[in-house]
Amino acid sequence: MSLRKQLFLAICLFLLVAFSGSFFVSLESSRDQMLGQLRSHAQDAATALGLSLTAQVDDPAMMELMVSSIFDSGYFTSIRVVSIADEQVLVERSAQARGERVPGWFTRLVDLRPQAGEALVMRGWEQFARIEVLSNPRFALAKLWDSTLGSLIWLLICGLLSAVFGGWLLRRQLRPLDKMVKQAEAISKREFRSLTKLPRTPELKRVVLAMNQMVEKLKALFAEEAARSEKLRAESYLDGLTGLANRRLLDEQLADHLLMAEQSSEGHLLMLRINDLAGLNQRMGGQRTDALISAVAELLKRLCGLPERRTWLAARNRGGEFSLLTPGLGQADAARLVAEVSATLENLRLTGASDSMPVAHLGIVPYRPGESANAVLLRLDQALTQARQHPERPWTYLDDGDCAPNQSQHDWRTWIDEALTQGSMQLYFQPVVQCADTSQVLHHKVLARLLDPSGEAIAAGHFLPWIERLGWSARMDLAMLEATLDYLVVNRWPLALSLSGSTLRDPAQLAKILDMLESLPDLAPLLTLEIDERQLPPPLELQRLCHSLLDTGYRVGLQHFGGSFSQIGNLTQLGLAYLKIDGAYIRGIDRQGDKRLFIDAIFRATNSIDLPLIAEMVETQGEFATIRELGVYGVMGRFIGPPEPM
Repeated sequence: MSLRKQLFLAICLFLLVAFSGSFFVSLESSRDQMLGQLRSHAQDAATALGLSLTAQVDDPAMMELMVSSIFDSGYFTSIRVVSIADEQVLVERSAQARGERVPGWFTRLVDLRPQAGEALVMRGWEQFARIEVLSNPRFALAKLWDSTLGSLIWLLICGLLSAVFGGWLLRRQLRPLDKMVKQAEAISKREFRSLTKLPRTPELKRVVLAMNQMVEKLKALFAEEAARSEKLRAESYLDGLTGLANRRLLDEQLADHLLMAEQSSEGHLLMLRINDLAGLNQRMGGQRTDALISAVAELLKRLCGLPERRTWLAARNRGGEFSLLTPGLGQADAARLVAEVSATLENLRLTGASDSMPVAHLGIVPYRPGESANAVLLRLDQALTQARQHPERPWTYLDDGDCAPNQSQHDWRTWIDEALTQGSMQLYFQPVVQCADTSQVLHHKVLARLLDPSGEAIAAGHFLPWIERLGWSARMDLAMLEATLDYLVVNRWPLALSLSGSTLRDPAQLAKILDMLESLPDLAPLLTLEIDERQLPPPLELQRLCHSLLDTGYRVGLQHFGGSFSQIGNLTQLGLAYLKIDGAYIRGIDRQGDKRLFIDAIFRATNSIDLPLIAEMVETQGEFATIRELGVYGVMGRFIGPPEPM
């Protein structure tokens, strides 16, 4: 029972006790007073009638008239004139003693009985008759009943006002308690919020301060561990001079895209090499040469900074050699990109450098899932060699013909449009299990394959780049969400579904998603919506987005995690269900100690706020054993199970 209801019942009980006590005390007092008044009234009537009848003792008619006159003018039960000599009733008038407008139970409770009065009628010095008068208590009962009703109504008004005022005061005083309840519920959902407005009540103020102190301590602990993780990541995967990724992270990401994974797509790898870097360093000095390297790095950062290019990766391999990994980039766009980069690099030419030689040579080659990294890098070296051999154009696009698209853009557009319109989609599911007990399935990751005109299921890595180029990401997400919800209506088991960043950043499309989720609240415990770390909006927008999704009752997770903590805002404010660590940081973790340290640092940070970690793309027994040893909560990958249709 709520405190408000308890207070209301307490007020009612108190008023009932107060009314009962007041009623019985006042009843006894009024009853004694009324009895005295009734006795006095009866005695006065008897005395007055006795004096009046003394002169009329010999006139029976006049005696009866006077008795009737007194009886009719007052509240009497009976008036009798009895002869003293023979006890014969000479005159008698009587009426039933009942209370008007007074309930019978009240009459029985008060028990106000008629009171008697007597007087003598004299004939000279001789006693002639005796007058007996009984008063009627109906008037006294009516007065007592009206007084009781007045007291009851007044107490009810006081009780109602007390309940309203007490409820308002209690709500006002307990408002901080409601906020603390929401704060505690948020903590259970891994959201750590501090209450800025302190209550005036000293007891509640101490509790709020203690809660805020606990939240701030957890935030500080998380920030400390996050900073440690970021430092380890920077040391392992970032170039110290430019802030770009180093060659090691590039190789890891390239290997990811070359694996035969559901989300892997074709793309291009660009490499640029600054000409005569050693000579520039000798002629221009180390400071100006470093400035040139930093300028090239800023150029690549700007290219990767656009929202639709969040999945791109810029890296500095060594010295004056840079790489740009562009998953999903088509052949025509790749040629335009390398020409644009080459033209921009010429604007960075240092004074005193050779005018006959371009600032840098560039090579760009396509790749596709299933190729080996060595084959891609070999073609890239060949492209750079050809670029150096043709000074009139310092870049080369080299394609061995195997990666050329078999269909035109019109063919892809027509096929994908028909597939999405007709719902030609097949859901695949990949299990995600607990590390400690692989028989315990946490959920299944939902993956999509579109069916081509021949009925063959095409993996997402082949058509997702075209969907992004055509601007149909939201259309694809809505179709996937609708198909997943329809599946859950029949098959109730936990699933996880990814939503693209472009869809979530579009208010109109986000509203459609929220409406779809709110229409099926009973499925909320079964579905977790995942956001890609590489497609996250700014921190404040991300926080609003997560809260909008959480308000529908569905959970939110973050996949492909492993980037900078500063890029995803404060994890303590998002209310995430879990984090999925990017497979690039998992591959070979059993053989690379620094990866182990990095994952351990992430685990410490997230464990401080009770946020589960799930490792993606676990492919070997050694990787799985190391992940389980580190205490990671869940695991997924081909070692656990490949995606399969159900």
